[in-house]
Formats: sequence, C-alpha cells, structure tokens
Amino acid sequence: MTRFLVVLTDVRPIDGSWRNERTCPERRRQVVGASSREAAERIAGAFMALGMVRAGRQRVKVIAIGRRHARG
Repeated sequence: MTRFLVVLTDVRPIDGSWRNERTCPERRRQVVGASSREAAERIAGAFMALGMVRAGRQRVKVIAIGRRHARG
C-alpha cells in the first residue's frame, strides 16, 4: 500500500532560472499524511479552496512516498 503526503507550499517568484525542487524546494506551509489516494485527494481539495491557493500564491502537491508491503 502506498502512503501519500499532501504539501501546501509557497509559490516562488520566477527569476529566470530553471527550478529544481531537489536542490531548492519551495517553502512548505503545511504537510499532512494520508494512508490512501482518496484521503489525500480530499485533503488536497480542502487546501485548494484556500484563498492563497486560488490567488496563485500557494500550491498543493500530492506526493506518493513509498509502499508498505502487505503481509499475507
């Protein structure tokens, strides 16, 4: 089973350089964990209703962070 993170970040101003989230990630405002894709999408939907996201100053990201192996 894959776990997910829902991340609310600030949008960086465009400075003409190439963006690389691994070397210079956007500043995180909120991080929430979810155990299913459906739960992550519900949380992301709530974040997308925020005024700062709707105005384009923040963005919402849903990130799959790994797999848990089912024991059988």
